[in-house]
Amino acid sequence: MRILIYCLLLAYPAWADIITGTVRDPDGRPVSGATVRIDTNGSAKTGDDGEFRLQVDARGQAVLSAESDGFTPVRQSVTLGGGDVRLDLSFTQAMPYRVSITVAADRNDGDILNPDPAARIDIRQEILDANPGRPGAPVSIPGLPVETSAGGIKAPQYFAAGVAGDHGESIAQFFQVGSYLVPNNLSANAHGNGYADPNPIVPAIIESVLTDGGAFNVREGNHSVNLAVTYAFRSRLEPFVTITADYRDVDLAAGWSPPALGKHAWVALETSYGNGFLNALEHRQQHKINGYRVFDIGRHQLTLFAIGYFGQSKIPGLTPLDAKGLGDTIDSRQRAQSHTGEFAANDIWRMGGGSEVHFSGFFRTYNLGLYSNFGDGLIRQSEFRTAAGGQANYIKKLSERISVMAGVDYSREAPRRLDLDRYESTDTAVYGPFQKVTANDVTLNFVSSYASVDGRPARWLRYNLGWRRDQIGFDNYDRMDPANSLHRWTGVNSPKATLSLIAPGTLSLPSVSFSAGEAFITNDPRVGAGGLRGTPVSRAHAYQMVVSKTILGAELHVTFGRVTQEQSLAKIDPDTGLQFDQGPGRNRYITVAARRRFRLGMLQASVSKADARNVADGTPLPEAPRLIFDVLGVIERLPWHLQARGEFEEVGRKPLGDGFVSVPVKEFRGALMRPFLNGRLNVGANFLLARGFTGQTTETLALPGEAYAFERIVGVRMRPYATLTFTYRF
Repeated sequence: MRILIYCLLLAYPAWADIITGTVRDPDGRPVSGATVRIDTNGSAKTGDDGEFRLQVDARGQAVLSAESDGFTPVRQSVTLGGGDVRLDLSFTQAMPYRVSITVAADRNDGDILNPDPAARIDIRQEILDANPGRPGAPVSIPGLPVETSAGGIKAPQYFAAGVAGDHGESIAQFFQVGSYLVPNNLSANAHGNGYADPNPIVPAIIESVLTDGGAFNVREGNHSVNLAVTYAFRSRLEPFVTITADYRDVDLAAGWSPPALGKHAWVALETSYGNGFLNALEHRQQHKINGYRVFDIGRHQLTLFAIGYFGQSKIPGLTPLDAKGLGDTIDSRQRAQSHTGEFAANDIWRMGGGSEVHFSGFFRTYNLGLYSNFGDGLIRQSEFRTAAGGQANYIKKLSERISVMAGVDYSREAPRRLDLDRYESTDTAVYGPFQKVTANDVTLNFVSSYASVDGRPARWLRYNLGWRRDQIGFDNYDRMDPANSLHRWTGVNSPKATLSLIAPGTLSLPSVSFSAGEAFITNDPRVGAGGLRGTPVSRAHAYQMVVSKTILGAELHVTFGRVTQEQSLAKIDPDTGLQFDQGPGRNRYITVAARRRFRLGMLQASVSKADARNVADGTPLPEAPRLIFDVLGVIERLPWHLQARGEFEEVGRKPLGDGFVSVPVKEFRGALMRPFLNGRLNVGANFLLARGFTGQTTETLALPGEAYAFERIVGVRMRPYATLTFTYRF
């Protein structure tokens, strides 16, 4: 009955104004790509001619604002409810400096390419990294804690509420090149199902980060069980050089948009050296080059993106939380090395009449060499892989009521020399010989087709219905025991749907979205030391409800979610070479997020509570976070021209299995910056205050002086640090 009353109330006619206009720079030239938003609801981007168009369901006084990199935001009052409005906006001055601001943008007004009512994190100008000058996660995503080997080059792990992934395996990750979602997950590696590695990105190139449910978008397939994260890139870079340094580390980044390459092109570089903040010197180095260019050729828009990366480091070890005198590693021989090269292209062919055809493709190489010791002996892992894929996509907008999309996607991953070796002794004074555990050449082939329909049959209603079909081929050549080799194809159907009830601004009711969908993750196709063939694909069912409402100027979002995953035999244990029996699992969570913009800045907070369990026996899933709390504040103007950003994050206790429970992790990141030389030089101080351990898990090991080994909690101790940052803009 409540739902019926709610729908009837929403069906009453609402006033809808169309606001159009042009955004210009101080010299009167149109500004493309500027964000125009109304404080009641809605936002839009200006086109190449600076024009924008907003449809607003509201009455009374409101504020129209425009923002663009390099300019001071402009605002103007507007009266709504009296008919269509034409209102031009002009930036009055260039902004000499803009601090990095992280803003979550509502996506209830999504489209056929982005159907899920998710959150987009807009990154403005200078990104203040979660760990400035450190490798790993390129940006802090509020509400998604990240764990990484403190200062090493190993892939960081983003965690969603109740998710116990290894290197983000249950979280799909993409680089957005034009309209193409380039997959960044590397499936089937030497010690698990796979991981996603954002290390190769120069942080300054990121314009926004989109997070969604993963299971509700037909364009997102493998790994999108619990979440999908998409990095979108800037179309141009103002020339800059940034140096971040302290007494043990230095990082140099630079970027610019060469005029000869056009207005939508850039090149970015970064190099870093350091020893981290742990007792063991890391001797770390990373070198990156990123490039981007857009060509407008008639009705075609061609976007190109390229990556080159090399990194190597000694890595810290997981040490017992209660151990004394160990420093921060149990084996100083641990080290990691990786390199990657990637090229991606996307062509959007605007055929006219609301029709578009998108052609895309990518090619990537990747190498990993890793020595690690978790207390059971030194483990050596290695691989070299190539990954490639192509996609064709057709979109037709018939009307506001209905748009259709159909596409086909092909990708191939080919890890070669996927080797896992182990040295049995834990005595760090002796090295080798290594014993072979697994040695494989693996090929994963994906042939996927999908289709969806999307539209708004009424101002208060939006729908999206989709279907995805994945045909997956597993080839495993076992170089140790050819009898364990296998060739197998399997198919996965993934229906997806989202229904959104959008409350007009004239009614004091919230907007509500309901989503349901299926997703999957490919498991490790190797046959482990136990001789058992694993489950090729693990399927999951996901459900989500999002309630959003603006109250007293604060945007409030409440998300309820449930994900169930089937039982599967998956993941090769790096110590024993045996498979893990996982699931069946169930994860229920609720996330409450609020955001309030002020004249001088912004305040945002979120809290997520999850309950993740093995359905078969009711036990909690090990290493899945139960409580995540995050609060972020930005102040753009302080006395003496200072600007500040701070973020506090806490991950509560979580079960680790066998009766062990982790210790909470608390982090406070901050930055204080000031411009000089009319904004061309910016000097800042960044710091991290932390308590707890990252990567907490359990290991069975004997420490020096102990007669026998036993299980205990291990982790990498988090250390506070402070750095100085100098940025010069030409």
